[in-house]
Order: sequence, then C-alpha cells, then structure tokens
Amino acid sequence: MHVLPFALILGGALTAAALLAPHVGIIAALLIGEAAGAISVALAERRWPYRREWSRDHGDVATDVAHALFSGIGVTQVMRIIVQAAGVAIAAALSTALGSTIWPAAWPLALQLGLALVVAELPQYWLHRWQHEHDWLWRFHAVHHSAPRLYWLNAARFHPVDIGLLYLFGYLPLIALGAPPVVIMLFTLFDAVFGMLQHVNLAMRLGPLNYVFSAAEPHRWHHSRTLVEANTNYGSNLIVWDLVFGSFFLPATRQPPIDIGLADRPGFPQTWAAQLLAPLRWRTLTEPPQDPTPPR
Repeated sequence: MHVLPFALILGGALTAAALLAPHVGIIAALLIGEAAGAISVALAERRWPYRREWSRDHGDVATDVAHALFSGIGVTQVMRIIVQAAGVAIAAALSTALGSTIWPAAWPLALQLGLALVVAELPQYWLHRWQHEHDWLWRFHAVHHSAPRLYWLNAARFHPVDIGLLYLFGYLPLIALGAPPVVIMLFTLFDAVFGMLQHVNLAMRLGPLNYVFSAAEPHRWHHSRTLVEANTNYGSNLIVWDLVFGSFFLPATRQPPIDIGLADRPGFPQTWAAQLLAPLRWRTLTEPPQDPTPPR
C-alpha cells in the first residue's frame, strides 16, 4: 500500500474542517476533523497492519487513553489559553512596531497552512532534539518512548510537561506572527491527525514523500532501542530540518526494529499514574549495568 491512505485521511480531514468552519465554527470543525481522522486511522490499521504483533493490546491501551484525556485534552486546553494570551500580546507589539501585521493573511488557506508547518517545525525540531540530548528534558520525553509497540494512539502518550513544551514551541510563534484562528485550527488538525499517521501500525509506503514528511517509516527508527537510531528523525510534521542538520535516518537495506522502547530504563513504569511521577523518581528506575550511557 502506498500514499493513498495517507492522502485520503489527512487531506480529507483538513478539507472537511476548512469547508465546515464557516458554518459550524472553528472549534466544532476541529473536533469533527480530529474524530474523522482518528476513526479512519484506527480502522485502516486494523485492516492493513504493518506488524500483526503490534495489532494486539500490549497492556498499553488504558495508559494511552489516560494520556490522551489528561495531556492531550486537559493540558492542551490550559496551554492554549496561556499561549493565546502571550501570542496575541506579542503580535500586537510587533504590529505596532512594524506598522502592519507580519502574517500573510491574504494568501490562500493551503499556502498559509504550509507556511505554518514550516515556521513551527524549526523550534519544535530543536526542542525534540534537546529532549534527547539533555537528561532533565529526556526524563519527561521518555514517557513517549516507553511505548512497547507503535500504533495510532501512541501519538497521545506524552508527559504533561512534555506536551506543554511542544505546544509552547509550536504554537506561540504562529500566534505571535499573527496567524488567523482558522490557520491555527488547520495547523492543530494537521498536527493531530499527522501524529496518528506518524505512529500508525499501517502497511503504508510514502516513497519520496518520506523526504518531506516526518512520517511513519522514518519515525519507526526514532523509536528504536538503539540510541544511534533513536536519536534521529526529530521532525514533528516535516523532515526538512533533519535533512538540513544531518539527523535524517532511513536505511534502505534494513527494516525498522520490532522491539521498541527504552533500552536504558527497563524498569520504566507502564501505568499512567506511575509515568506522571517517573521524572521525579528518575534515579530510582533500573538501568542495565552494561549500558549506563544516557540518551544523547
């Protein structure tokens, strides 16, 4: 299977939300688009799994659902209020200083969304890279890498601190530059549905598009238990900065690993409540004596 499911699911959700927004409002259009994307991705991976062993419950579904409800919805809503207030204040100051708004609001929506993806990707790339290179950030980001398999709901497995930083780095620049609400909505929807497709257990090959999007094929290497493989492909939505800064990894002669997770923290907890507390118990988590080197 090639690019068709990717195009239909992501393109369909974005198109539906853009068409519905003038009639039902931005929030309702976003929720409808996210729901349609989630249902489509979940059904597709059940029908055409990439790895059949990843199709069965590994005791992780309840944990991922809890992360989705608490971090994906609760923390995101709090961050949205904070970032919106800060972004609007910065945008107003910039507009006053420059005498006009910076964002090209007259562009077609598709071009504005493309610009939003490029603008947000650079700070998100460096945040993600720092999360792997610095222990004090890694202890929060390790929650995401604790997943025992890859499937669509992994996109929600984030510590609240981690997802708060992702939201701050990705959305504040867009709002500060004056991106209109409908563009922020489409970027939010793209980010959500793409995140599911990035982790999906779906037999899908994007070919040359893997050099544009940080999609499932390169992202599977990012979840490797081998550090030199995991410390690559940091892109959230686009892969451009991995290509620029030399962290792109997609070998043509090998398949991504099936056994994923945290090689340096085999005792990492797998329940939601314990994962929230894991960064505070970091030094007590078991490390194998043969490989004590922290992620770089």
